[in-house]
Amino acid sequence: MYKLSKKSQAKLEGVHPYMQELVRSAIGLSTIDFGISEGMRTKERQQLLFDQGKSLTLNSKHLKGLAVDLYAWVDGGVSWDFKHYEEINLAFARAAALTNTSYIWGGTWIKLKDGPHFELTEV
Repeated sequence: MYKLSKKSQAKLEGVHPYMQELVRSAIGLSTIDFGISEGMRTKERQQLLFDQGKSLTLNSKHLKGLAVDLYAWVDGGVSWDFKHYEEINLAFARAAALTNTSYIWGGTWIKLKDGPHFELTEV
């Protein structure tokens, strides 16, 4: 059973309470350890990611505290292997059922698959 580090908990500051609850529930259910790389995002940061082609929108849910990006922690290091994010998503699905929270996983997107991205549907 995993739990969020202090660094990851700090990155949840400003994130919607429902998303915080979902993340905290998911980490306890996950078979893959993970941390939060980004929660709230400034407009300037969003513009930079858009300009770099790492985002397809200037109206990201990160700007409203409705999304988080995370990283899988496997064998003592960060893994970007998509299969780890699929496994983490299963934990999010179980956590969503337990917390009665609706979310979208970026790994299901067609144009830009984003395995580390999890967002609430509108609250």
